[in-house]
Amino acid sequence: MSSWNELLKGRVAVVTGASRGLGRQDALALAEAGADVVITDILIESDASSKEAAKKYGPLSQVMQLTNVVYAEKTAEEIRAMGRISFAVKMDVTDKTQVGEVFKRVKDEFGKIDILVNNAGTLDHVSQIENQNDDLWERDLRVNLTGAYNCTKAVWPYMKEQGFGRIINMSSVAGTLGGFGQASYSATKGGILSFTKSMALEGARHGINVNAIVPGIIATEAFRMGNPKMNQRMIERTAFKHPGEPEDIANAIVFLCSDKAKYITGVGLPVSGGIELFTF
Repeated sequence: MSSWNELLKGRVAVVTGASRGLGRQDALALAEAGADVVITDILIESDASSKEAAKKYGPLSQVMQLTNVVYAEKTAEEIRAMGRISFAVKMDVTDKTQVGEVFKRVKDEFGKIDILVNNAGTLDHVSQIENQNDDLWERDLRVNLTGAYNCTKAVWPYMKEQGFGRIINMSSVAGTLGGFGQASYSATKGGILSFTKSMALEGARHGINVNAIVPGIIATEAFRMGNPKMNQRMIERTAFKHPGEPEDIANAIVFLCSDKAKYITGVGLPVSGGIELFTF
């Protein structure tokens, strides 16, 4: 039986939105399990246009850029220190041309792409329906849902050709339970689950497993920036009465990408601390 740090030995992974938070931890965990990992994000430390990119995608990206909570190149460096191959590259998941170019580069340099983690997303549009911003609604659709579609479509021919692939889409309990004031976010995350099932059906005949993670309350940088009282209310809804850690998500992703999960496809796996249970 292989050990945990050999589960993904020889695999090549691409993680979107990997400069911080869940994406960064996912990339590190995949590397710890043996994979070479390409870090993609709209924000890259050495990119002179990061300020403009952050402005394009809203206040949360702007805060992260202004406070230097961007670790794309640092994450790639940490992965190389593990003895894996890694680099960070700017990629806007809403830009089909750029997405296609990045995936072609990865295929050309590594010879294959085994794993795609569609993690890039927006979650800062919180407002009741009468005050929902139409532009931010469209942004959320483009990034959270169409972004996953763009990346999946770009990687699909490579995975189909090699007869193997693992795709992980990032949903949310907001997509299964709904979220007050989160019409756009919830709609996109619910859509991700349906997209996952459709891709699982199409991928099965080509050796491509497609699954989704359904995170609950996770202690990322973005969560810690939230309203403390609201955060505590959400925590109290969990069975464990505490938030999860990014590692909890990453460990589930490593498992689903490994051969130990070869007969699992089309699932939305809750990693939520029981927030969907009837707790009191």
